[in-house]
Amino acid sequence: MTNDRFASAHEMVREYAELEAKMADPSIHEDQANARKLGRRYAQLGPVVAGFKAWKSAEDDLAAAKELAAVDSDFASEIPALEATCVASAEKLEELLLPRDPNDDRDVILEVKAGAGGDESAIFAGDLLRMYMRYAEKHNWKVEIIDATESEMGGYKDISVAVKSKGTAAPGESPYARLKFEGGVHRVQRVPETESAGRIHTSAAGVLILPEAEEVDVELNMNDVRVDVYRSSGPGGQSVNTTDSAVRLTHVPTGIVVSCQNEKSQLQNKESALRILRARLLADAQEKAEAAASAERKSQVRTVDRSERIRTYNYPENRISDHRVNYKANNLDSVMNGELDDMIQALLDADKAARLANTN
Repeated sequence: MTNDRFASAHEMVREYAELEAKMADPSIHEDQANARKLGRRYAQLGPVVAGFKAWKSAEDDLAAAKELAAVDSDFASEIPALEATCVASAEKLEELLLPRDPNDDRDVILEVKAGAGGDESAIFAGDLLRMYMRYAEKHNWKVEIIDATESEMGGYKDISVAVKSKGTAAPGESPYARLKFEGGVHRVQRVPETESAGRIHTSAAGVLILPEAEEVDVELNMNDVRVDVYRSSGPGGQSVNTTDSAVRLTHVPTGIVVSCQNEKSQLQNKESALRILRARLLADAQEKAEAAASAERKSQVRTVDRSERIRTYNYPENRISDHRVNYKANNLDSVMNGELDDMIQALLDADKAARLANTN
């Protein structure tokens, strides 16, 4: 590794200093949206700047030791340890300089949909939602239900929630950064509550993770959106509202359809639907851009087919298995109570290793 590899770090140190000066100006906070944008960028650059300073200090210490060893051999004994420190700090800085996911500082729209397995799938969808809500609670995130269609037997046919950090999250600790690999088909193996013979059933539910878009992120022309209103319905399809409060939005250019009926007000349902629509449009635009740039782009599984699963929840054996990274642990009870960090970290580590390999 040559020092030229760290040319981008020099630029980031300069940008960090400029941001620090800007944020010290009280007038910058008159525009809250811009202040948040600067604050997020400042937080992103902090670890890189610290890593660069650690590497530079190690390099300077090694150079000084070599100079002293040239006139006093006693200093030569310090050189191997200093060289090891230089290598470690350089590797750490190289890791920090890996291209970041542009969405890693965002909140998320998390959708859970029942799939194969009928009523048991809907019950499992509810279990997954509770798992994520408990995980969010442990990370001090706020969960807001945007829209939900409940099942007659319990759980949800589908549900959309916003998961939001409180304040500016530290790099790598935002909802999207931690949850982005949760998207896909989740398979469960267990004896359903409705099973009288005690047979193990397999069913599935789908999870979709969307980075939440701000209005400035997506240019949404309402002339491109068809708005339909209808009466809200509950489990079994019965009407639960005497007014046309439910809203369906169709983005004509892309064909994306979003429906919301959770609120009693048509206006509130429209605003909720617009939030989901913006998130889906942002994800759609980013996927198309990534697909054009790389044929190896990883995408979330959008179908809820039992054969295409990312993870299996085996209740009889209390085992959780993530099939993408061959992660297995016999602590399913803890995982369903929101203890997801070990499994999520395994996915993040595998992604980091793959990105490091691609830079070599």
